[in-house]
Amino acid sequence: MASTDAITMLKDDHKAVEQLFKRFEKAGDRAHVEKQNIVDRIVEALSVHAAIEEQVFYPVIRATVPDTDALALESLEEHHIVKWVLSELESMSPEDERFDAKVTVLIENVRHHVKEEEQDLFPMVRKELGRDSLGDVGEVMAEARKTAPTHPHPRSPDTPPRNLVMGSAAGVADRIGDTVSGLAQGYVTAVGDLIAVVLRRKKPRVSPTGSKTARSTATRVRTGANDATDSAIEAILTARNTGERALRTAKTTGSSAAAGTKRTTRAAKRGATSTARAAKAGVKGTATSAQISSERTVTTAKRAATTTARRGRTATKRTAATAKRAMRSAAQTRSAARRPAR
Repeated sequence: MASTDAITMLKDDHKAVEQLFKRFEKAGDRAHVEKQNIVDRIVEALSVHAAIEEQVFYPVIRATVPDTDALALESLEEHHIVKWVLSELESMSPEDERFDAKVTVLIENVRHHVKEEEQDLFPMVRKELGRDSLGDVGEVMAEARKTAPTHPHPRSPDTPPRNLVMGSAAGVADRIGDTVSGLAQGYVTAVGDLIAVVLRRKKPRVSPTGSKTARSTATRVRTGANDATDSAIEAILTARNTGERALRTAKTTGSSAAAGTKRTTRAAKRGATSTARAAKAGVKGTATSAQISSERTVTTAKRAATTTARRGRTATKRTAATAKRAMRSAAQTRSAARRPAR
């Protein structure tokens, strides 16, 4: 639980702002987005801190702690200078030539102011008021923080009673403006998220800017809008995925049918080719067998004819020889018959 001791609360503010200063000093020359975010936080922190000091702390110590008027008035003048620098920074961009220089001057002024308060003013106040009174002052400061301005108002009064009225009014106006800014940032970011999801891109990394109220409102709106649209986005993606799966199934079925038809056609072609080859081979075999058989018959006939002719020629020769022998015998007989008997 945060302490309600007034001085402890103010020192905690000093530490928080110093951390922001160090972050800015470590940021690179081209870290424009980071620098803008840091300066937004510095503007809010210092605006709120200055308001609760001016509305509660300084008036109380001037009325109750002796010899603090001069230090309190000097602090008010330092606040005035800081608020002008803060208001100028709000209208500048980190790309501006004098942005870094202006932040550096702001840091130097605030560090000087913090050093004087913590070393000179706070010890005097603690010694005079004590723990209980500082606790009471702290409670009032905590209430004032709830409505304190979140932006600098260098033209507004910084002492009671006018600063109490003007400060509260400015605080309400600032917080309404911060809320509107946060709403606008949140909805713009949510729309960007929706577009990114539908297009299947990475969501943009956008950090809300401005005061804590603006940043928290923007974050809350972005989260709420995302929750409200998640169901619709999921339905869209589910329908798309279902359609893609159905298309892939149809393509697979079509491919399988086409492949089956191709296989059947190839099988039919192979069957027809095999049948044609078998028929052709059968016809060729039959023709070849008939040709071989015919050739064998002709050869046999030739052989038979040759044998018959050979045998006929042999028989003719034998017949002729026999006839020649018979003619010689008949001649001899006639010759003998002509010769006279002795």
